[in-house]
Amino acid sequence: MVVGRTTTSRRKTVTEPVSQAGAITGTPDTHYDLYWFIEKCLNNALRLQTFIVDAYSAGDTELATLFEKAKADSQKGAEQAQRLLYARLWAGE
Repeated sequence: MVVGRTTTSRRKTVTEPVSQAGAITGTPDTHYDLYWFIEKCLNNALRLQTFIVDAYSAGDTELATLFEKAKADSQKGAEQAQRLLYARLWAGE
């Protein structure tokens, strides 16, 4: 179930979705969010590898370089999230 949370800043009032799945599953939502983020980063890196091969096959090194940088960023995001999740799981958060 998703409900809304209203926050007010100097500029605007925003209603943000708040997931209450953690109450149902017993897994903190932030842990799930980290699992999701890691999976998406790694899937993105795999997909980008295909794009890199395609770009090099087409002789487009500029595009391949762009995809290589994006792949490295995705891998870095996954690694950072893995470390954070590990630390939180061991801390019992």
